Amino acid sequence: MPADAEALVDAGRRVLRLEAGAVAAVADRLDGRFAQAVRLLAEAKGRVIVSGVGKSGLIARKLAATLTSTGTAASYLHPIDSLHGDLGIVGRDDVALILSKSGESQDLVGLVASLQRLDVPIIAITGGGDDSTLARVAAVVLDGSVAEEACPHDLAPTSSTTVALALGDALAVTLLEVKGFRREDFAALHPGGSLGRRLLLRVRDVMIKPGRVLGPDATMREAVVSLAHDRGLALVTERERLAGVLTTGDLTRLAERDPQFLGRPVTDVMTRTPRTAAPDDLAAAAVGTMERHGVIVLPVVEAGGAVVGVVHLHDLMRAGAV
Repeated sequence: MPADAEALVDAGRRVLRLEAGAVAAVADRLDGRFAQAVRLLAEAKGRVIVSGVGKSGLIARKLAATLTSTGTAASYLHPIDSLHGDLGIVGRDDVALILSKSGESQDLVGLVASLQRLDVPIIAITGGGDDSTLARVAAVVLDGSVAEEACPHDLAPTSSTTVALALGDALAVTLLEVKGFRREDFAALHPGGSLGRRLLLRVRDVMIKPGRVLGPDATMREAVVSLAHDRGLALVTERERLAGVLTTGDLTRLAERDPQFLGRPVTDVMTRTPRTAAPDDLAAAAVGTMERHGVIVLPVVEAGGAVVGVVHLHDLMRAGAV
């Protein structure tokens, strides 16, 4: 094949289209057996034992990790190692998810026999059909067959491994929905990563205390001092509740219209219904509010209207909320 750029891009597109078509085809074939598999996983009192050999084994490792990170205890078990002591991780309350392109791999025979002896139900993802050795012993069979591999020789597992991965992901995501797994649950299992920070970080973790709070009888002269000291946001309260805010933008626009503005009351200028955040809001949600409304700072207000802080976009960025 000529190594010009256009030919290389066409080759890449061919692979992506073949694999996308294989996933679309398996989606169209999905039937009630998928629901059976989800129920079997959801009702399991033990863990999910995921296994496979070769490329299927690599996909199985990934699926075990996905299940674990989305609230379902799962472990990868190499079928050969299972015959040399590792079978000890399997309990009678477990469910097995076994991946095999052909359903005839001899490397799976020993593990499958052990699972049968322990009365552990097997969910098989295989392209070997319902008559394959693996399918005949499985409680549920999910069809992972493909018309052809993306490899031009139709040999290297490519489309088939993509389909197996997609089917496994479909099981994991459907299962988390059945279990009511929430964003907060995901964050609790990923505390060290950026996703975890975004899902765990609250406004109260980033906000600073309010500065020079103004009363309703304050003048713009006092507001200028507050704006200078409090990073561009002046808070106006009445009876300990937020009455309004002023920003440096408000000050600039007012100065252009009225050079004698310093004696004016803040109530003539302030925004009476400002955008706010609550202390327990996700920090990422506060960033979203700022982006939608074109502001870089929000007053933090409790349910009763009391001002408890101020949160700035720069502080949210430094804290990893975006």
